Amino acid sequence: MADQSVIPTTVHPSKFAQNPLQRFLLATELDTRLIGMIVALAIIWIGFNVFSGGLFLTPRNLWNLSVQTASVAVMVTGMVLVIVTRNVDLSVGSILGLVGMVMGVMQTDILPAQLGLGLGHPLIWALSLLAGLAVGVGIGALQGSIIAYLRVPAFIVTLGGYLVWRGAAWWVTMGRTVAPMDPTFQLIGGGPAGAIGALWSWVVCVIACAAIVVGLYLGRRQRLRFNFPLRPVWAEATLAILGCGIAIGAVWVVNAYPWPRRIAENYAHANGIDIPDGGLFISHGIAMPVLIALGVGVVMTFIATRTRFGRYVFAMGGNPEAAELAGINTRWVTVKIFMLMGGLCAIAAAISSARLNAATNALGTLDELYVIAAAVIGGASLAGGVGTIAGAMLGALVMQSLQSGMVLMGVDSPLQSIVVGVVLVFAVWLDTLYRRNKH
Repeated sequence: MADQSVIPTTVHPSKFAQNPLQRFLLATELDTRLIGMIVALAIIWIGFNVFSGGLFLTPRNLWNLSVQTASVAVMVTGMVLVIVTRNVDLSVGSILGLVGMVMGVMQTDILPAQLGLGLGHPLIWALSLLAGLAVGVGIGALQGSIIAYLRVPAFIVTLGGYLVWRGAAWWVTMGRTVAPMDPTFQLIGGGPAGAIGALWSWVVCVIACAAIVVGLYLGRRQRLRFNFPLRPVWAEATLAILGCGIAIGAVWVVNAYPWPRRIAENYAHANGIDIPDGGLFISHGIAMPVLIALGVGVVMTFIATRTRFGRYVFAMGGNPEAAELAGINTRWVTVKIFMLMGGLCAIAAAISSARLNAATNALGTLDELYVIAAAVIGGASLAGGVGTIAGAMLGALVMQSLQSGMVLMGVDSPLQSIVVGVVLVFAVWLDTLYRRNKH
């Protein structure tokens, strides 16, 4: 028998690339759509900074931008899974409003007055948050069950939910604004007290950099274990440098934003701290809403990529009939997706109401538009089966950057809505072109 030459399967595809750019992309295995969003975000930031006279790219504005993005970023991690399964949830903003109102009433009326817990009791914020999570998950279970077992399209069910839950939010207090929130609960919304300061921000940065390096190392070991092609060492080093550089840069920016002067002086007087001639500089550091959003992003990424539930979600989105024939209980998976979405809406409601220090009937208005737009801009395909948590969260940052930049430039609210609508349609069009060219 003649000898047959065997091409080794462990050679990385980047070895065969002729173009340097193509070799870099293949070696690092970076998603071209993700890179495109980062480039678009950079253009948006630079453009708004130029037209606003240098006001956009300041530590103060970027810190506020991160806090404003947090609630949408939390919800969009769930919306990705909803869209991946070829569904949509139009009720997320209304669920946020209802849950925010429930948590507000728990803190100002039910727990202090009816259950006898005094104002400022350490259990008030925790019990309120648990009640909000229960309401959010319950609403998600109800809507998911109707979609999965009664076979009513998700568009119709969540459109009805959009109206029902918004009306229910008004009914809870008959239109009354509920305020103020519990002092501990307010920390969830950010502010000088709701941030972790410079030292702990650098601690978080070190942990993030260590996680990036360890993750790359473990990933390389897994590839070696299963005889998969290994990325070049220079590509691994590049990814580590990029990831750690972004973390260090972000922490440097948030630490460059100080507390307002009067708040810093009051803090100094209360703690016996001498105030220097140039004023006391106390860094905000990373805000609590941003930490919560990043934590949710990490957990949701793990769920989507490292669990059986996540694999079932993407299998259903790629081919629902084949997934059902393969033995996946698609109905129960659908219910769990909407339950998860409801829980994430509750977390977002806590961030939003704590940031405002009030629960209002306008809370969460139009958030469904921003969440869906962020997911689509982030690469989630309305045709199903495609989407990433990181891309969706980056899409949320893009959407909030557009809104924040337009507010900074004094653009009227109707024009802001026009821009968001145009961007959403443009993103769907790009997704259509991408899928068409890929096939």
